[in-house]
Amino acid sequence: MTDLGKVDRGFFAEYIYPRLGAHRDDVALGPTHGVDFGLLDLDGTAVALATDPVSILPALGFDRAARFALDIILTDVAVSGLDPSHLAISFTLPPEMTDDEFATLWAALHEEADDLGISIVTGHTARYGGCSYPWIGGATALAVGDHEDVVRPDGARPGDDLLVTNGPAVETTGLLTTLFPDGFDGLDAETLATAQERLDETGGVRDAMTISAAGGRGVHAMHDATEGGVHGALTEVADTAGVRLELDSSSIPMRPGVREVCDYLDIDPWRSTTAGTLLVACDPGVTDDVVSALTDRGTAVGVAGTVTEGSGVVIDGEEIERPTGDPSWDAYERLARETE
Repeated sequence: MTDLGKVDRGFFAEYIYPRLGAHRDDVALGPTHGVDFGLLDLDGTAVALATDPVSILPALGFDRAARFALDIILTDVAVSGLDPSHLAISFTLPPEMTDDEFATLWAALHEEADDLGISIVTGHTARYGGCSYPWIGGATALAVGDHEDVVRPDGARPGDDLLVTNGPAVETTGLLTTLFPDGFDGLDAETLATAQERLDETGGVRDAMTISAAGGRGVHAMHDATEGGVHGALTEVADTAGVRLELDSSSIPMRPGVREVCDYLDIDPWRSTTAGTLLVACDPGVTDDVVSALTDRGTAVGVAGTVTEGSGVVIDGEEIERPTGDPSWDAYERLARETE
């Protein structure tokens, strides 16, 4: 297991995968390393579901923190190609969280879910000693629809175009500069403000829904690039589908402020967490429609490469290795200590 962040493939295979409870015929897709969601077949109806921690960062303000947390939870099921429809959420609140703070958080969750057409159907809420920010609970999102509309995580196929939205380290850049502005006193005010704007681009759920609507069944795979960054997500897509990805890095968006912040922190943007960045494998016949729909939403997107026969990921002619960690975690801890 890595010191911080998600477990690696070896840990998953040794400790988790062999022990998955009872076998049931209605499980169409069970736990798989690097895959965002599971899938049930309930009498011919597809139900995609994904579970994530609830991460609340009070420094963002409870309204913004709630929306940020919910979007990360929902994106993992939205990449199934089905629109999120139901949510179960459990809160293990720290004792210091006030009723008014929770009311602000809950109102934001309700408003965001209502806007997306999602019903909150069950949950649990309590305060417990020993609980602390940012990890204050867990949530499961569901999406219900037709099996024919499901975008399989292993669906990338030779001949597909590979699209990348937003590019590397958007979450790392926006989040760290917003939480720890005093830790970036070496950056000029304009660069810092630009970097902080990246936090508004970490929401992937609406982009995923836009991609599904625009590309239809021509969209063969989607993946949310979080821990391990763009490089980690690319290797997961290639491994899961058993294909080779060939990319040109100059065709991948690099959002303003990202390079400056990552250079300042001396971290690799390509291996740093970037919620809101989506990888999309699609038939070339729908590429223009998907790109146009995302552009109309104001989302940066690049046609970064192609899917071919083989294995691995090649960027600018060089094969990359799967990241063994995420440098943004160490940067977060360092900034937290320095700005106490």
